[in-house]
Amino acid sequence: MNSSIWMIGDVQGCCSPLDRLLSHPELVGDPKSRFWFAGDLVNRGPQSLATLRRIIDLDDRATVVLGNHDLHLLAAAAGVRKPSKSDTLDEILRAPDSAALIDWLRSRPLAHFEHDHLMVHAGTLAKWDVAKTLSLAAEVQDALRGPNWQKALQKMYGNEPSTWKEDHKGSKRMRVIINALTRIRLCTPNGHMEFATKVTPGAWPAGLVPWFDVPNRATRNITTVFGHWSTLGLMQRPDVICLDTGCVWGGALTALRLQDRKLVQIKCSQFQDPMSE
Repeated sequence: MNSSIWMIGDVQGCCSPLDRLLSHPELVGDPKSRFWFAGDLVNRGPQSLATLRRIIDLDDRATVVLGNHDLHLLAAAAGVRKPSKSDTLDEILRAPDSAALIDWLRSRPLAHFEHDHLMVHAGTLAKWDVAKTLSLAAEVQDALRGPNWQKALQKMYGNEPSTWKEDHKGSKRMRVIINALTRIRLCTPNGHMEFATKVTPGAWPAGLVPWFDVPNRATRNITTVFGHWSTLGLMQRPDVICLDTGCVWGGALTALRLQDRKLVQIKCSQFQDPMSE
């Protein structure tokens, strides 16, 4: 590995903390450093447009996987979904270069694998190994990059089906893939996704476990890096790393160096009420 790789948690439109993070002595010490962003680049924070442009300016030094808020922006741009009151996407949608920004975003992957680390925004289903995860992510990526990408997003929203079947087709297939990679937190022990429960980590009801604790998970022998779960916060295990430390909720923006687990965190102002998550 010729350069440092810094894995960065959910930015969510908090560009000022991102600027401070990228100018931190640990991160600027190697001019060839690369940055992996675990999705949710935009939304909820006050500087979604500036954040998107800042990351785009990193060019090939930045590897980005899409999160649920990034897909929500694409859906809003496609006219599939109207932004909510808590969204901070209007400045992107009204920007003179909005089309170019949207095209850049929809060309990003939903999963990235390198150096025995798999990065996704939220998680994976227990039956999916790395190859399967990348293959299924590529199906969505191809749809988003294609000429009919707006149509592909029309049936993205919904909690069903809750589990994976090889014979899923069309919108059901795409929805399961997107929900697993960008929304999952809790599952039943047999791997069915559950989205209704929002409780303090460790206090989930009987019969539910974090997706990464489902027995015999196929990716347990590599390290899966994810964000999306600010109440879980920073977590480091040999098999999983959570990097969402709730920047937009008044927590911190976190970067972790892949090679040696060096940690850098930037304290953030509170832009949203954590209870509204």
